[in-house]
Amino acid sequence: MSPTKHRALLDDLEKLYANETYREWAYESLGAVVRVPTVTFDDIGLPGEDPRWNTRLLLHGVLEKRFPLVHSTLKKTVINTYALVYHWQGSDTSLKPILLTAHQDVVPVNPDTEGEWIHSPFSGYFDGEWIWGRGSCDDKSGLVSTLTTIETLIMQEYQPTRTVVLAYGIDEERGGVDGAKKIKDYLLGTYGCNGISLLVDEGGGWEDRSGTIFASPNVAEKGKLNVRIEVMTRGGHSSVPPPHTGIGYLSTIVTELEAHPLPAVLERGTYFQSLQCSAAHDPGLSNDLRELIKNASKDGDALKRLQEVLAATNERQFRAITGTTQAIDLVGGGVKVNALPEYTWAVADHRIADWSSVAELQQRYIDVLTPVTSALNLTFDPFGLDLYQSTHTPSAGHVRLSDAYGTALNPAPITPTDGNSAWELLSGTIKSSLKTSSRTPVGTAIIVAPGLSLGNTDTRHYWNLTKNIFRYAHGGADDRYNGAHTVNEAIRAEGFLEMIRFHTRLILNADESVSLE
Repeated sequence: MSPTKHRALLDDLEKLYANETYREWAYESLGAVVRVPTVTFDDIGLPGEDPRWNTRLLLHGVLEKRFPLVHSTLKKTVINTYALVYHWQGSDTSLKPILLTAHQDVVPVNPDTEGEWIHSPFSGYFDGEWIWGRGSCDDKSGLVSTLTTIETLIMQEYQPTRTVVLAYGIDEERGGVDGAKKIKDYLLGTYGCNGISLLVDEGGGWEDRSGTIFASPNVAEKGKLNVRIEVMTRGGHSSVPPPHTGIGYLSTIVTELEAHPLPAVLERGTYFQSLQCSAAHDPGLSNDLRELIKNASKDGDALKRLQEVLAATNERQFRAITGTTQAIDLVGGGVKVNALPEYTWAVADHRIADWSSVAELQQRYIDVLTPVTSALNLTFDPFGLDLYQSTHTPSAGHVRLSDAYGTALNPAPITPTDGNSAWELLSGTIKSSLKTSSRTPVGTAIIVAPGLSLGNTDTRHYWNLTKNIFRYAHGGADDRYNGAHTVNEAIRAEGFLEMIRFHTRLILNADESVSLE
């Protein structure tokens, strides 16, 4: 899908995007934004109170300098001190706006790993191929791409028919509770429930599979629960220790949880739809697997066999996609080597399978840990229920389970695909962006298949704004140097330019699609 009314404009823009001076300007815009360390910590306080938020103000200054036309043309609204919403009014007020979102924040860099970075983590350095630094992939490239696109369209004196809204959260990396959640309230008050035609946020990308390009906009997203496990025991001098310290009890609980992994089940949902697309179009797929996927569409035994085959191929990846994951990521306890710890704790991160729920995961904790706490003579308070008491007096201690950060989330509603004009607009835009790219060999087949987001994005707060939520960054699998949330995060500069080309076509196509409602 390519614009017709704005075809001449798009031709001019393609020439501009090929210009070396323009490219250097775009790359430096991303580099300048990466240099601002807008880190979100799990323990950050309220906006306006904790000074660690103020890096966002530095970022805002950079945005104003790099994108002056955006700031002089669009209406900017600041939400909760640091979150940003930009409103570009279209000429036809009967058309619902499109909403493009991203987030300003990044995860911290472990100081012990700074020496492992090829270029320092907040350098924003462009080495002629890669743009280096935390946020270059997640998600400052999305933020800068959308702003660059609109700055460029304004340069070309383009005026939209359909309103475009940009929204940039401040704490996506810890759940968006002070950013996207507040933006949602503002947007609902401005446009109403289902007042947005289409929303595109960070998420899936595209990859080359045996000469065929597969793009995967995520139309579904797993749920989330961070469980805080706390063990309270009597203290004392460690010269006369009990059989188990609080750390021992906590270790036993964690061991029991890891000994009972949550089930990974292949359902006929979004992931299965992506498998069907692979069976139909991936030339690298074996005939046996292709036939098994085809049969699994209707045959229950074939579906079970397919689950076994996929799990045997890559069990870790299969579990991450089809099951509720569990990762014990934080632990603490004890204050002195010769003092028995009175309080120990751990936090487990869970991404909830699209066929499960928060309540089902909480019940699993109760089922697994009730026998353990009883055997250890510990009282047990799971998620405020306080149902399980020690059978012996006095108890050896107390175990409490809770939602660690108040961000429990059920799996997202699934965005419709078949017969949905928003899906057709997005998939058509993806195809035209890739087909017209100088990086794509002539004649390459391009397949767009629905994907499942394994993480959680700011879209968790936007469900009431539109049914058409797509998590798609238009990033190539080979355009990330080392992924995100790890050392040597970097994006290939040409890959970043492809994001700008995609966002350009998306805005122009949406402008001409009156059926997009």
